Amino acid sequence: MASTYLTRTVSSASNRKTWTYSAWIKRSGIGNTQTLLVSWTDGNNHSKIRLEGDKVHVYDLTSGSFSYQVKTNRLLRDTNAWYHLVVAFDTTQGTASNRLKIYINGEQETSLADSSYPAQEYEGFINRNRVHSIGYNANNSNYFDGSMSHVNLVDGTALTPSAFGETDTTTGEWKAKTSPSVTYGTNGFFILKDGNGITDQSGEGNDFTLGGGTLTNLKDNPDNVFATLNPLFNSAGYFSSNTQSLSFANGNTYAGKVVHGTYFSTLGISSGKYYWEIKVNDTNQTFGILSMTPNGGVSYGYDDATYNGYYPYGSNNIYTNGSASSGGAYDNTADKIYSFALDATNNKMWIGRDGSFTGDPVNGTGATWSSLPTGHTWSPVTHPMATTQNNNAMFNFGNGYFGTTAVSSAGTNASNNGIFEYDVPTGYTALSTKGLNL
Repeated sequence: MASTYLTRTVSSASNRKTWTYSAWIKRSGIGNTQTLLVSWTDGNNHSKIRLEGDKVHVYDLTSGSFSYQVKTNRLLRDTNAWYHLVVAFDTTQGTASNRLKIYINGEQETSLADSSYPAQEYEGFINRNRVHSIGYNANNSNYFDGSMSHVNLVDGTALTPSAFGETDTTTGEWKAKTSPSVTYGTNGFFILKDGNGITDQSGEGNDFTLGGGTLTNLKDNPDNVFATLNPLFNSAGYFSSNTQSLSFANGNTYAGKVVHGTYFSTLGISSGKYYWEIKVNDTNQTFGILSMTPNGGVSYGYDDATYNGYYPYGSNNIYTNGSASSGGAYDNTADKIYSFALDATNNKMWIGRDGSFTGDPVNGTGATWSSLPTGHTWSPVTHPMATTQNNNAMFNFGNGYFGTTAVSSAGTNASNNGIFEYDVPTGYTALSTKGLNL
């Protein structure tokens, strides 16, 4: 969503003293400033909820000066997690610290980097008759890079997180209430409730429009988190000193324009059976699995002696424990979809292409690797090998997309977990939190 945003112009102002914002967000890019919600007049006059330096920052700017600003010390840097963010604003309160409260995953943030609260009875820009935008700064900057779900604004009431979420009695985790019982008020709204719908579900008719970019309807959600590539755990120097910067896109499912860098996933596999797909534009790169198990002698924190990958360029090398041998089944034709079936319980793995494997992952025969090392936690990886920067690989961990392009015709999947281009072998499932618990 790095260039995608939503917009709505409020035609008539309503309660500017009291409101509540609630949203579930999953980050892709980190470290830069990203806008979640803004009510915009101009660069010197606006209200904003944003991520600044990976901290939640809520403020009003009036004539170029802060009317208030509250910022957390907590850093939101986990790109595998869905965060539930609630901001409760109520300037009718006599106690300054009660006028603006920030909650993350059901808990109030009390450790604050900035705590300049609004004056009593202060009227901000939220719910003013101005453009309200989600996902960018309203001046073509500070786009949100990630996914959003269940975005709410309640006009006229300051609520706690329990209005929008609750603790799961089985897992103890904070989860979304899919149908909050709240009074939304004149300019309140509830969007991104089901997939990528931006028609208001609050009953108030406050629909948003797509201002730019593309809304992608992902399977990834707060109740079932799918693996992505991990910008916090990777190497731009594996195998070679000839390095370039790692490049991520499309919710960290796209790995592109890098030489000799290794991309890891956010979820690891130590047991069970899992399936994923990769589409590559240039097969001058390896792809397969790499051990995430720490090795004290390796500065990158993973075991570089345990690499099992396929390199279809030239001699079609198969890497086993980091050693290459020729004789792979696939040539170096670009724009192909490769399938991966990992049976971590029985230490076997298959690589297929265009919907077929050379062996049978269901029956356990003809594996590309029939005796993987034991005692490891595996990560799906890709590693460009070329001396140019034209490589890219698009992972489908089950969201049903290669980059921003949906699969052409979804294959069968008995686990009902994830959408893939080709049939998922029976007994295998997507690498997601639900899949890890099947």
